[in-house]
Amino acid sequence: MLTQAEDRQAKIVELLREKSFLDLRTLTERLDVSVATVRRDLGELEELGLLRRTHGGAVSVNQVALDATNAARLVWKQTEKAAIADVVAGMVVDGDTVLLDAGTTALEVAKKLVGRKSLTLISNGLDIVAELTRVEGQSIYSIGGEYSETNRSFRGPLAEHFIRQFNVDKLILNAASIDVDRGLICTSTPVNASIARVMMEVSRRVVVVADHSKFTKSSLSVIGKIEDVGVVVTDAGSKSIIDAAPEKLRKKFVIAN
Repeated sequence: MLTQAEDRQAKIVELLREKSFLDLRTLTERLDVSVATVRRDLGELEELGLLRRTHGGAVSVNQVALDATNAARLVWKQTEKAAIADVVAGMVVDGDTVLLDAGTTALEVAKKLVGRKSLTLISNGLDIVAELTRVEGQSIYSIGGEYSETNRSFRGPLAEHFIRQFNVDKLILNAASIDVDRGLICTSTPVNASIARVMMEVSRRVVVVADHSKFTKSSLSVIGKIEDVGVVVTDAGSKSIIDAAPEKLRKKFVIAN
């Protein structure tokens, strides 16, 4: 027979299967216990590897160690990605040089920028370059290097050398996960993290694009700190996690409706 604590903890794990983030207030109301009791339960569950505590609650554990293919990710969170792309495209002004990191959310941004002839556009993503070249008249640069079929991108030392030749106004950067509690932007592999950091080095302003699913995942490799980027554009599904974040980080987020 389960003890009261074991019963509560089992309910917490089950609730996280239904909703990937739970704040402390919701947990105290659902379980009818004090905040101190909930925090103790979360601490014990984190030690067992069943969840990850955040500043204002807990998220389910979902480690990203390997990227899904572009074909698979293209059908995930399409509505949210389109909303994010609308906001990001509005941040790009005439005359900008824009570097687009390979990925499906950045691809949605590329679709919004096609035909804007005053822009200079650079990408290491094969699908993004293909999208941009549908219309003549734009200044487009394609980054070469070692090809990765997983996300149809070019990376590695040659790609990094190519990127360092540019002076970029805005970088549209994808992320595999956003760790709000620790203030980190992460990706799946050291190779991906390395090229992302080089992109940040040459860019005046970094715009991270991440739908709400990225806020409940964990990834192997750290790209950088949230406080070091210009802004993180996400969708309304991330609001509860962002609201529970430390105040100094909340100002970094823009929520696309």
